[in-house]
Amino acid sequence: MATRTKAPTVRSVPKTVFTDSEAGALEFPSSTSRSYNYFTPVKMRASTYEDVTFDVQVDPERHLTQGWLYGFADGPGGYPKDWTALKSSDWHEFRDPNEEWEQTIFRNNANVERQIAANLEHAKKAGAYALWNASWTKVVAQHVGAWMHIEQGLGMHLFVPAQRNAPTNMLNNAVCVNSIHRLRFAQDLVLYNLEIDDQLESFDGSAHIEVWKSDPVWQGIRATVEGLTGIEDWAKAVLLTNLVFEPLVGETFRSGFVQQLAALNGDYVTPTIIGAGENDYVRDLRYTKAMVAMLVGDAEYGAANIATINGWLDEFVPEVLAAVRLLQPIWSQPTERVVTFDTSLGNAVERTHALLTELGLETKELQA
Repeated sequence: MATRTKAPTVRSVPKTVFTDSEAGALEFPSSTSRSYNYFTPVKMRASTYEDVTFDVQVDPERHLTQGWLYGFADGPGGYPKDWTALKSSDWHEFRDPNEEWEQTIFRNNANVERQIAANLEHAKKAGAYALWNASWTKVVAQHVGAWMHIEQGLGMHLFVPAQRNAPTNMLNNAVCVNSIHRLRFAQDLVLYNLEIDDQLESFDGSAHIEVWKSDPVWQGIRATVEGLTGIEDWAKAVLLTNLVFEPLVGETFRSGFVQQLAALNGDYVTPTIIGAGENDYVRDLRYTKAMVAMLVGDAEYGAANIATINGWLDEFVPEVLAAVRLLQPIWSQPTERVVTFDTSLGNAVERTHALLTELGLETKELQA
């Protein structure tokens, strides 16, 4: 009997079809590179800062062809460019020269706090506060203490909103660190105030509250700070604070008064606290200058940006100068004095003028 052979089963299996859209199909200049970047780094190789920061915040102009994935109830989505009057051909061009990201934020601020803690511990063991002139003790309680309100107000109510409104993650990080610096410095001053209050019986740890609220010498500064926190344009708020308020008010009071007179009145501790805030500003000014350089050097919008910023300066500088001149009586309060108010303010005005000139900005109002 013949054996019947069963015909093989024919199965219908989809055939692989290559469309050149699969991963690795496209050839481009960096196809064979293991360090391909979807952005152009400042140097030949991308820094760690760029790798962990660039394009973390997505942007329809770079990646999202369908527009923002989320929006606000009144229509605009994501990060509208009209949240500032300044314009840029490419906001992503900004790079923070400080290269601040999560690791550097914690590392740098932890180092500052360790240094301050060590200084305070040494001062406590040495009984340093008891060596202060009585007049200087009052100055620290009232006026150095008043500065904490400025740092807290600007850090929380100006730089926190500004970092949310900036259109790229590179700008967000830089402005956020600026906020952290101010809030940390405010905290340093609060803790310093409490430390002295515990160690020195003649020290009034609550004096700064009434001084900030009602002392005439601070009311111009207080009004200026509150006015800055009310500015809705994020870039305007940041630039006026770091290019005008800080060099005119901060340098006049912190550098031109506290740092100059503390040692003469037996105080070597306060300059270490104030110095930490001064160093913060050096870093914050560095990113601010980079941002301004990008905006005023923009091929399309540079001239308009210069005109806009100069207009802001002409309006704001006279207000700041009037406010800082109200601080003059403080210079006569310490027993030992080596510098006058006019010298301190004059140095600050000269430096501010040089800063603005360096950035291609000017204001006719900047006169001592």
